[in-house]
Amino acid sequence: MGNVLLDIKNLKVTFQSRFGTVHAVNGIDLTMNKGESLGIVGESGSGKSVTGLSIMRLLDRNASLSADRISFDGENLLEKTETEMRHIRGGRISMIFQDPLASLNPVLSLGSQIEEAIRIHSGQGRNTRYRKVLDMLNEVGIPDPELNRKAYPHQFSGGMNQRVMIAIALSCRPALLIADEPTTALDVTTQAQILDLLKKLIHEEQASLLMISHDFGVIREACERVCVMYCGDILEEGPVQDLLTSPLHPYTEGLIKSIPKLSGSERLEVIPGNIPRGNQLPSGCVFHPRCHKVKETCLHERPAAHSIKNGHRVKCFVFDPVRKELWR
Repeated sequence: MGNVLLDIKNLKVTFQSRFGTVHAVNGIDLTMNKGESLGIVGESGSGKSVTGLSIMRLLDRNASLSADRISFDGENLLEKTETEMRHIRGGRISMIFQDPLASLNPVLSLGSQIEEAIRIHSGQGRNTRYRKVLDMLNEVGIPDPELNRKAYPHQFSGGMNQRVMIAIALSCRPALLIADEPTTALDVTTQAQILDLLKKLIHEEQASLLMISHDFGVIREACERVCVMYCGDILEEGPVQDLLTSPLHPYTEGLIKSIPKLSGSERLEVIPGNIPRGNQLPSGCVFHPRCHKVKETCLHERPAAHSIKNGHRVKCFVFDPVRKELWR
């Protein structure tokens, strides 16, 4: 346990809506080691972002969260008061959201927003904060930090604002950085730059990274290990390269096959159907209505997780734990 940074056991999150109870996260277990980069991948509505917000305890008022534990660096976050969580958020755990313009304050300069995070969590003097702001702007690649610290979000592009968000998130040297779709609204070139910047800074700061994305390409670039999430459950997890080369769950296989090829000559494969609503989850395996390998057992029972090797785990009745392969 000495190397474990984040340990989540049996996390469940529901929301009360006018359509009934929405089951967003359904009893997941998640573990991260110090210095590790872990990805959570899946379609929109899989529960990825809710998982990240649960760690930060930033869920809406209509949400209900329960878990056996959410342990961060040996401390159970569920036992923390709101005042204690305010010191943890932005200080020991930081989060980058997918839309920087929606996250940054439009009436405050970019430099003042970075300085605010430093002031709240470090207690440093004004001159020290000023130098730290310039250092952070320089680290994330903002040209002429002295001038641009006075700029406002609307004066910057999406990529530049995302760099500022990274500067805010890393300004207090957090142990864990949660990045929720940080490159979604950016063009391909800027995406690559932001990912390279994140990897560089995470390495320099010796922080852990929890990357949330619907894009396996982003996860492959940024992470060592990945959890594949669907309908609030983790269906497969393991080293990124293992899942990309030898996926065991039909859903993981479908996600990988749906990645566009560089040649552009092959027909793009898709997973049939749509992810069900959180208040209308199917019985049995949650993926069975869309699975091309579905069996009778899948309709009525939830599969347990099978451990393979090197931390590779899968929840699937189609998988043969004896032969360690999928039934074709």
